Amino acid sequence: MKKLLVVLLFTLCGYFVHSQTVYSTDSKYDADISVYVADSKYDADLVVYKCSSRYDAVDNKGLWFFVESRYDAKKKIFFTSSKYDADLIIYFTDSKYDAGWRKESKIHLMY
Repeated sequence: MKKLLVVLLFTLCGYFVHSQTVYSTDSKYDADISVYVADSKYDADLVVYKCSSRYDAVDNKGLWFFVESRYDAKKKIFFTSSKYDADLIIYFTDSKYDAGWRKESKIHLMY
């Protein structure tokens, strides 16, 4: 029974480590990365789907769950009004299946 509990605990910890929980900060200096929201998915580095549950926001595939506390987030982001000031350009989609990286060269920004 103890072995099963330990395995389950490590599995859950690994699951949360790879989740894409995001906190939106009001200060550029508190953020890990600056993000610009594009009007078209063809201009974006990453197409993002906002998940309604943190359990759906797995891996680094553009499935984000926004958290209320910076301490619960894997990444702290700042939304900038200029794409030239941004580290990452994203596009929000309404479909979970459209989410994903368009420019793989920037994938490291969300690890």
